[in-house]
Amino acid sequence: MKDQKRFYTYAYLRKNGTPYYVGKGEKSRAYNKNHNNVYVPPKNRILFLKKNLTEEQAFKHEIYMIAVFGREDLETGILHNRTNGGDGSSGRIVTENQKKKQSEKMKGRKGPIISEEGRKKLSQIMKGNKRGKPHTQKTKDKLSKVHKGKKLTEEHRKKLSEVHIGIKKGPCSQKTKDKISKAHKDKKHSPPSQKGTKWWNNGQINKRNVECPGEEWCLGKISNVN
Repeated sequence: MKDQKRFYTYAYLRKNGTPYYVGKGEKSRAYNKNHNNVYVPPKNRILFLKKNLTEEQAFKHEIYMIAVFGREDLETGILHNRTNGGDGSSGRIVTENQKKKQSEKMKGRKGPIISEEGRKKLSQIMKGNKRGKPHTQKTKDKLSKVHKGKKLTEEHRKKLSEVHIGIKKGPCSQKTKDKISKAHKDKKHSPPSQKGTKWWNNGQINKRNVECPGEEWCLGKISNVN
């Protein structure tokens, strides 16, 4: 029995930490660049979800994880998988009815579905990426694209409509008012532009102006006066 528990499930991660492929394998299959048509990332972006499984357990877990993350081609999620799992290279073919039963069985199963290590890593992934940083705009666009085309229920549409239609702007907070007031004061008291002006004096004070301020004013600036 011990020798039979040689299988595992794994996920290939994008640079931002989100999974793009889930598979089942044994030995070095997760690192094999020729076993399927999906890009195999560097080792530090290959996450082993669960180890020491029988082949049947590995198939079931593969089906479950693909259902959790969803498939891009079906617009249900973010994985590049082209099947729902359960049909590995060993040649085993699982019918749709079997897949459904296996998925339902996994959902009702007690105990950990993923190892503690895998659970922690997936938690970090779902928060953003392995470093806990938020998704990049590129990733957000991809995730947004996944959900485009999905039809909203009438109830959902109604709720969204209530949120966005007829919302009146409330009064500004005191903090916002202070900022606006300060901005206007700074603008009001900013010195006028002196472009094109010249220095003029009346024998006592100096003044900049475009044209002569009056008959008593002469062109030029007197030193030692304002």
